[in-house]
Amino acid sequence: MTDRTPPAISDLADYAAVHADIVALLEAARRAAARSVNAVMTATYWAIGRRIVEGEQGGQARAAYGEALIKRLGADLSRQFGRGFGWRNLAQMRAFYLAWPADPISQRSSAKSPALQILQRPSAKSPAEAIRPMASGESLDLSALAQDFPLPWSAYVRLLSVKNPQARAFYETEALRGGWTIAQLNRQISSQFYERTALSTNKAAMLEKGEVAEPGDEITPEQAIKDPFVLEFLGLKDEYSESDLEDALLQHLADFLLELGDDFAFVGRQRRLRIDDSWFRVDLLFFHRRLKCLLVIDLKVGKFGYADAGQMHLYLNYARAHWMKPGENPPVGLILCAEKGAAEAHYALEGLSNTVLAAEYQTVLPDEKLLAEELDKTRRELEARRIARGRDGEGGK
Repeated sequence: MTDRTPPAISDLADYAAVHADIVALLEAARRAAARSVNAVMTATYWAIGRRIVEGEQGGQARAAYGEALIKRLGADLSRQFGRGFGWRNLAQMRAFYLAWPADPISQRSSAKSPALQILQRPSAKSPAEAIRPMASGESLDLSALAQDFPLPWSAYVRLLSVKNPQARAFYETEALRGGWTIAQLNRQISSQFYERTALSTNKAAMLEKGEVAEPGDEITPEQAIKDPFVLEFLGLKDEYSESDLEDALLQHLADFLLELGDDFAFVGRQRRLRIDDSWFRVDLLFFHRRLKCLLVIDLKVGKFGYADAGQMHLYLNYARAHWMKPGENPPVGLILCAEKGAAEAHYALEGLSNTVLAAEYQTVLPDEKLLAEELDKTRRELEARRIARGRDGEGGK
């Protein structure tokens, strides 16, 4: 009896095909799951908007009653279901209901050149005119209603910012026809694609050009699942990092600041914030006990740029308006750039109310050079560890 060593799994000819097929199945399943959640979520938000409008119509003084209704609902629903149901979001659901009647959108998207028809229309009818009031005791089939809203909720949120109903219908139709991601839709709206196409002498060519995706437009299944709107709707915690290196650097940085003394109190990581219709995440949020202020930390695995400073000031303005407690000092920003061999750290102090406070901040907070050196040292250690693991793995084959 001969002793035969079985071949390593990775050497089998079929392994690559089996692995690729399973990866494709999982990615398709994740996309399908995200689409399913988005469809039900969008239908639910439309139904919520409809119910709010009906509640407003029942009041004596419609405008005053409607505002009070949304404010109270926002407070009560936020306590029960989380911050995704605050009054601002409820107002958006109301606007969604008023802008989109539950008509079969999918039929419009099946036409050969529906966008050309929209462009040639002299005017667009207000969608709110087509709304049928809900009969007393009528229940909604969310699964059936979801078929009328095939785009993800984030797309409808972006479309709501387009005030011209005809332009909004154009972008919606093209997004459906071309399978646009939210990044494509955002780019086309920002670049006034509707207006440019309307003025073009060759509209068909413009529409064909608009179908072409750009390198940053693709969305992965993981990004679809972790869409902030989806996480809010499901009541799930939003905590992620763009890379293993960034994740490790953030963890070490948090530990390093806590080890500097008891002045730093950890508040949160990957803290999500929404400004208008855009989502942002603050990497780390600390509270400095002696300075009585929040410290907003943003990590960039790359070189420092002016855009980073602008984004940090956006974060600080938001933190000042929404996160500061009475008696606290204005928040401070810390931008850390972990470019290989050239780590930098920059405090954003321009928003402080007076120079004395700014000077105190600079005295008490860790030195920028110290932070940059710690960041660079940590990155080198992490990369050395990764290389060592790779060599160990090769040796074990």
